[in-house]
Order: sequence, then C-alpha cells, then structure tokens
Amino acid sequence: MQKSTLTIPDEGFKSFAEFYPFYLSEHSDATCRRLHVVGTTLVIAVVISAVVTQNWWLLLLQPLIGYGFAWVGHFFFEKNRPATFKNPFYSLWGDFVMWKDVITGKIGW
Repeated sequence: MQKSTLTIPDEGFKSFAEFYPFYLSEHSDATCRRLHVVGTTLVIAVVISAVVTQNWWLLLLQPLIGYGFAWVGHFFFEKNRPATFKNPFYSLWGDFVMWKDVITGKIGW
C-alpha cells in the first residue's frame, strides 16, 4: 500500500463505504496494519474468553488491548493520528473490516 493523500471531507463522511478508503489510506504502513490485526485478534479472543468463562471483568481489557496495539502502530510506524479521534464508530467498524480483509488475503499482511 502506498501513502495516500485522502482527506476528511469538510462535511464528514456520509457512509462507511465513503470512509473505508480513507481508513485504509491511514494504514498504509505494514507494521501498523499488523499491529491492528494482532490487537483486533486479541480483542476477539478476550471476548470469547469472557463468554466461555463468564468472567466479565476480562472485558475491561478491551480498550487497552484494542487501542494499545493500534496507537503504537500509528504513533511509531504510520506517524499519524488514529482515525478513531475524529470518527470513532466508523474507525471501530474499519478495524474489523480491515482485520477480515487481511485474514482473507484481500489486503496484504
């Protein structure tokens, strides 16, 4: 993936389909993407663990795990601000769609 010059429209994004290309442009660094995939995988594993063990306290780890890996990727490798600061819901959705796209081979690891 190459660095993109996609920007946030003045009126914001009207749909997730409009947002996702911007989201991907903010994740052009392979290490950043990899950290997102690891973090999202761990988030899914913790949810499954919480459900199986019925230890709901595990869910308190979600923000630390999810944002921790992602923010390291953005601040140290991608060198940009995470999209979640301006588009939290689309960004969360984007994390899971990008995770699926990487896992299925649609986007490079």
